[in-house]
Amino acid sequence: MNFTVVNHNISVGNIDVGGVSSASIFLVGDTDTIILSCVFDTPPESLIIGPFVPLAPE
Repeated sequence: MNFTVVNHNISVGNIDVGGVSSASIFLVGDTDTIILSCVFDTPPESLIIGPFVPLAPE
């Protein structure tokens, strides 16, 4: 995916982060490159493929 972003001035007063998951990114400002990677180290025999767990109703 290639896209162009034109940023203008940014002013951030306060940031309150309530939690961070193991697959998250928090970015304020500019960056040239973001490289994502994933390592799955769970043995195949422990993988459970079954029905999806329903989400809470909205």
